[in-house]
Amino acid sequence: MTLPTTYLQMVSKLTADGEQQLQLRERDMPALGDDEALVRVEAAPINPSDQGAMFGWGAVNRARTEGTGAATVLHVPVSDHDMRKVQSAIGKHLPVGNEGGGTVVAAGHDAQGLVGKRVGVMGGSMYAQYRLTKAALCLPLGAEHNARDGAACFVNPLTALSMLETMRREGHSALVHTAAASTLGQMLNRLCQADGVQLVNVVRSQEQEILLREMGAAYVVNSSKHSFVDDLTQALIETGATLAFDATGGGRLASDILTAMESAGAETPSTHSMYGSVTHKQIYLYGMLDTSETVLTRNYGWAWGVGAWLLPNFLARIGDEAVAKMRQRVVQDLTTTFKNHYAGEISLSEALQSDVVARYSAKRTGEKFLINPQLPL
Repeated sequence: MTLPTTYLQMVSKLTADGEQQLQLRERDMPALGDDEALVRVEAAPINPSDQGAMFGWGAVNRARTEGTGAATVLHVPVSDHDMRKVQSAIGKHLPVGNEGGGTVVAAGHDAQGLVGKRVGVMGGSMYAQYRLTKAALCLPLGAEHNARDGAACFVNPLTALSMLETMRREGHSALVHTAAASTLGQMLNRLCQADGVQLVNVVRSQEQEILLREMGAAYVVNSSKHSFVDDLTQALIETGATLAFDATGGGRLASDILTAMESAGAETPSTHSMYGSVTHKQIYLYGMLDTSETVLTRNYGWAWGVGAWLLPNFLARIGDEAVAKMRQRVVQDLTTTFKNHYAGEISLSEALQSDVVARYSAKRTGEKFLINPQLPL
C-alpha cells in the first residue's frame, strides 16, 4: 500500500487575545520505530473529555466558523475571567481526540503482526487521518468487529470496569452513579447487571428514568423531583451503596448523596456512634458537567470522603496485568455490554462547523457523534 506523504490532524490553540481556535494542520507522515504501528483512523468518538480539550473554557454557544475543507477554522471566545485560568496554554497547538479505531497500514520490525488488523487505540491525537502509536497501545479487534465497534473501546468501557474495580478494592458492595443516562451510564448499567452488582442511577428527567428502567435498571432516582432525597435514601437502604461516582462535579449533588447515605446508615443503629455512621462513605468526582463550586453541607458524620477520580491515574495505579484483563473483557463483550450507539458520523471539517458543534456539545442523551477522518472534507 502506498501511503501519502502528509496527513491532516485537528489541533486546538488558545490565543493571547482570548480565543480558542480549532483547525486542521498538515503533518508529514512520520517514520516508524521498531515497536510502532501506523493506524489509518476510521472512527473516533467525541467524548465529554474530548470536548474539554477541544474547547477549554471557551463559550461554545458563541462559536463561529470560517473557511471550508482543510482550511476550516472554528473560533470559540474565552472570557477575560476564564483566560486567567489557562495562561500556560496560550499559543500551544494541542492535538485532540482521546481514542479511536482503524486499520494498521504499516508497522515497525517488531510489530509486523499488526499490519492489516483493525485495532482500537487510546493515546490522544486521534482526530487525524493517521496516527503513529506504540504497538502495545493497539487493542486488536475480532474478525467480526469494524472500526466503529473499536472506536470507543477504551474511555467508557475502561471507566465502567474501573469503577467496579474501585468498588471492590475499597471494600464497597454497591454503587451510585450520576448522569446515569449517558452513554457511560448505560454501559455501566449493562456491566453491573452482568456482574450482579447493585447500581443506584441518578438521572435528571422522566425521559431518562424511563430509558434506564426499560434497560432493566432496578434503582433509578430523578434529581428533578421533590422526593429525590427520600427516593435516593430508600434506594441506598435497599442496596447498601456507600460509594458514588459523580459526573456533575459542581453544585450540591455530592453533598445530597452523602446526606442520603448517612440517613440510610441510620436505619442500622449498631453502625452509629456519637460521630454518626461508622461506615465510610465515599464520593468521587470524575466529571465537570456543572462547573460551579462544589458545595458540601457537612451533616453526614465523620466517616466520609470526597475526592477526584481520573481514569488514567487509576489504571497507572493498578498495573499492567490488571489493565490487560480489562482490555480482554472489553474485546470479549465489545458488541454487547460495551456497545456504543452514535447519532451521526461526521468528517474532520464538519466537526469544526459551528452548527454541528452546537449539536454534539449539547451532551444530550443518545447524541454522541463519531468523527471519520477518512470522509471527504
